[in-house]
Amino acid sequence: MNTLKQFIERYTIIPLNEWAEISSCFEKRIIDKDELVLEAGKICKYLYFVESGLLRFYINRNGNDITKFFTEAPYFFTSQLSFNSQQPASENIQAIETCVVYQISFQQSNELFKLKSWTDFARKITQEVQFLTEEILEQLQTETAEFRYEKMLINHPELLQKIPLKYLASYLAIAPQSLSRIRKKLQEKRRT
Repeated sequence: MNTLKQFIERYTIIPLNEWAEISSCFEKRIIDKDELVLEAGKICKYLYFVESGLLRFYINRNGNDITKFFTEAPYFFTSQLSFNSQQPASENIQAIETCVVYQISFQQSNELFKLKSWTDFARKITQEVQFLTEEILEQLQTETAEFRYEKMLINHPELLQKIPLKYLASYLAIAPQSLSRIRKKLQEKRRT
C-alpha cells in the first residue's frame, strides 16, 4: 500500500486523514499470469493500481488479438470507457506476468471525489493517460514499426524482455515474422 501512496503523492499532496479514507477503499488482489482482469463484453467495475507486474490491453477483431498497449507497474489502469460509463468493455485486460494490484470499486472511487487530494489526482492522472494515448496514436500514424521498436529498445529494454513476441508484434501492427526481421537487422547493426 506504501507504493500506492507514493504514486499518488507524485501528483498531489495527501493529508493524513484523506489518505486513511483513500487507503481503506482499496483491496489487494493477486492476478495470475495470463489471467483476464477484464473480459470484453463485461462491465469494468474497478479502477486498479498495479504495484508489481505487467498487463496488456487488447481487442479481438475477426479472431485476431490486437494489442492496444501495455501497463507496467507502478501505475493505475482500468477500461476507461467501461469503468466511467458502466457499460460493457470492448477490450480485454490480461496479466502478462503475475501482478499485485489494489482495486477500488466504481462507487467507492466516486465517493472519494469529495476529497480534494483524490479529485486532484484523478484529474491529473486522467490527463496524463490522455496525453500518452495521443502519443501512441501519433506514433502509429507517423512512425514505422522498426522505429517504434527501436525506441522501445532504448527507452524500455526491460519491458521488451517480459513481453511475448506475438503481443509485441501485434502492438507494433506487424506480423511476428516482420518483428523477427527487424530484431535481426538491429542486432546486426549493433555488431558493426
